[in-house]
Amino acid sequence: MSRFRWLSVTLSMFLLLLCTTSAYAQTYRFQVDTVDVTVYGNSDGTSTVDYQIQFTNSPSADPIDYVDIGVPNSNYSLSNVSAEVDGSRISDIQTSEYVNPGVALGLGSRSIPPGKTGTVHVLIKNIRRVFYPSTAEGVKDYASLEFSPTWFGSEYVSGSTRYTVTLLLPPGINPDEPRYHAVRGGWPGDSEPQSGYDSEGRVYYQWTADNANAHTQYTFGASFPAKLIPAESIVKTPPISIDFEDICCGGIILVTLGSFIWGIYEAIWGARKRKLQYLPPKISVEGHGIKRGLTAVEAAILMEQPVDRVMTMILFSLIKKNAASVVKKD
Repeated sequence: MSRFRWLSVTLSMFLLLLCTTSAYAQTYRFQVDTVDVTVYGNSDGTSTVDYQIQFTNSPSADPIDYVDIGVPNSNYSLSNVSAEVDGSRISDIQTSEYVNPGVALGLGSRSIPPGKTGTVHVLIKNIRRVFYPSTAEGVKDYASLEFSPTWFGSEYVSGSTRYTVTLLLPPGINPDEPRYHAVRGGWPGDSEPQSGYDSEGRVYYQWTADNANAHTQYTFGASFPAKLIPAESIVKTPPISIDFEDICCGGIILVTLGSFIWGIYEAIWGARKRKLQYLPPKISVEGHGIKRGLTAVEAAILMEQPVDRVMTMILFSLIKKNAASVVKKD
């Protein structure tokens, strides 16, 4: 086979593989029309999250067959998660591989086709370790509940979203006791929420916005007297958030700093080794001095006498043994 023909066959196989891969790649593009989420702060120290999310799939995209929903933390059980699509219950609920912590909803036969609209309802019960000591000003012995609704990658979602977030606090709160927190994340709606009591006598705060989006993280919260929930349900340490970009950058800095310190150590140790190589040798036992039985010349060398004195002693010894003679005197 000629070289040109071999190259043509190779390129053809590569293009065929590329086309095959593209054919199997999923294309997700959709609009989130509405997000309506209610968060219940329960008197037993747990919380419940209730989502209603309406999707409109793009006409040019693949069906929406999976929806990943974030959960406040990992202290929940999949057995306490239920979901529906347009009122029809789905059973494929598992831990998400893409949102951590989160759940993946397999829509199956209820997948949302291209160009169509569907509403996903998710209920997550018995989420633990969601209350923390409040840092609100002017309050003492308060607990706080903060929540960020799930959001989607900006590469998948387009358009604006009508957003409604409702926080229901534990029962037994007087009208002047609760405090709402300022919304974080560039919330486009009113900074002050609507408030009142529901049919069960629970205080609620409700934030709404018609021009929010589904790819931004918004954080809502409120504080209330800690006595309304069990003391052991209040997490005393702040939640830990791991940012892998920070870890990566920190690792690079540590490696660079470690290399710099190691270089200095090598330079100092190398210099010390070079200095040790030029020191005269010593043979002795500490506390016993020079060993007996050595000649005067050997003893002089071990005692580090000047070289000219050692040479004079050697010459004197040779003359004394008639191994050398003086032929001329100055």
